[in-house]
Amino acid sequence: MLGAAALVGLAAMRCGAGLTTIGIPKSLNPSLQQKISPVIMTLPLPETKEGTLSKTAYATIMSKLKNVQVLALGPGLSGDPTTQNLILRIIANCPLPMVIDADALTALAQDISVLQKNTSPKILTPHPGEMARLTGYKKDFIENSRKKIAGDFARNYHCTLVLKGHQSIVASVKGELSVNSTGNVGMATAGSGDVLTGMIAAFLAQGLAAYDAARLGVYLHGLAGDLAAKEKTAISLIATDIIEKIPLALKKQIQLTKK
Repeated sequence: MLGAAALVGLAAMRCGAGLTTIGIPKSLNPSLQQKISPVIMTLPLPETKEGTLSKTAYATIMSKLKNVQVLALGPGLSGDPTTQNLILRIIANCPLPMVIDADALTALAQDISVLQKNTSPKILTPHPGEMARLTGYKKDFIENSRKKIAGDFARNYHCTLVLKGHQSIVASVKGELSVNSTGNVGMATAGSGDVLTGMIAAFLAQGLAAYDAARLGVYLHGLAGDLAAKEKTAISLIATDIIEKIPLALKKQIQLTKK
C-alpha cells in the first residue's frame, strides 16, 4: 500500500523532519516516486516474489539506521509472512526510537514479547481493533476501559501507547496518562493514522521524549483535522487534507506557547 508510506513521509516532513527516507520493495520504487513529493527520498529494498519486503532486506535496513534518528515501522508493509517476520526481527534489534503502527502491530500480535527485547523507546499507535489483537481482549471491552487498558499495556510492555479513537488516550511507561481534546469524526478516514505516525516520528526525531512526542503529535493531528473539517466539512475530509493543515496547526501552537 504505497499511499500509506507516502502519507507517513509527507506528514513527517511537514512536522519538521529534516530528511525522510521511505524503504520500499525495489520493483515498486518507480511507482512510489510518482506518488510522493520530491523532498522525500526512497530506499529500494530486496523483495519477495509477491512484491513485499524480503528477509534479505534486514541488513540494508539496519545499515541505514546508522544514519537516521527514528524509525517509523508498519504502514503499507502488508501481512505477508516473510515481511511480518522481518518486522519482528527489526523491532527486536532496532537501536533507535520507533513508532510502530499498522502492519507492524499485526506482527507484534503474533509475538508481543518482542517489545521487551531491547530498551529503545517505542510508541505504539493502535486503533481499538488492533488493540484487541495485541491484548486478546474484545473490542467492546477495550472501548469501555480505554484508560486502564492503555495504562496497563504501557507499563507492562515498557512503551508509550496511543490508543486511537474519540479522545485518543496517550499512556507512558511511567504511568502518565493524557486524554486528547482535538479531532473530529471526519478523521476516521483512510490514511489518517498514517499521517499521525509520520507526525509523531518527526517530533521524536527532533529530540522530544516518547510520551511528549506522542502527546504533541496526537494533539496537532487532531487540530489539523479540525481546521480541515472547518474548511471542507467532516464528511469530506481525507488524509491529505490533514497534512495540508499541519503548518497552520503548528503556527497556532507556537503562538499559544508564546503567550
